[in-house]
Amino acid sequence: MTARFPHAELADLPQDILATILEIQEKSGFVPNVFLTFARRPAEFRAFFAYHDAIMTKEDSALTKGDREMIVTTISAANNCTYCVVAHGAILRIYEKNPLVADQVAVNHRTADISARQRAMLDFAVKVNSASHEIGDADFDALREHGFGDEDAWDIAAITAFFGLSNRMASFSGMMPNPEFYLMGRVPRS
Repeated sequence: MTARFPHAELADLPQDILATILEIQEKSGFVPNVFLTFARRPAEFRAFFAYHDAIMTKEDSALTKGDREMIVTTISAANNCTYCVVAHGAILRIYEKNPLVADQVAVNHRTADISARQRAMLDFAVKVNSASHEIGDADFDALREHGFGDEDAWDIAAITAFFGLSNRMASFSGMMPNPEFYLMGRVPRS
């Protein structure tokens, strides 16, 4: 499948967006396709990445970076989003220092080699993704049994909901993962 929408041309981008993309390129060695796809619409790019950063990099949360990427990978798999499973699975492998975890949670988080705490977190995320209208006290109680509070539940739900949007945009637009993502975190760096 090829992308249905052309990537933005770097030369045509507003300075703030170009600076963000160049910073990502410097850090990762390539520009993830999501940046070039969303850059077609500068206002949406800014809003998308502002909310992304607000939920994925916040410091006052019980969720680790690995937990957040585990939610994204699990939800993206449930939503059949190739781009996000591959890209965020790569980041998950790196944060968790585990080359198997992303594939396991993408296939079935209930049988993955993860902690009971992470499984409870993912159970909640999956329910928010598929049946948020059914979330009730029992779901919050299940999280509390593993040390999560109400603000943590909010964080899990916010990540789930945001990546529901991201998954749908990536899938409808035909966004494909960069080849670099496939090997990231699978083999230890030398």
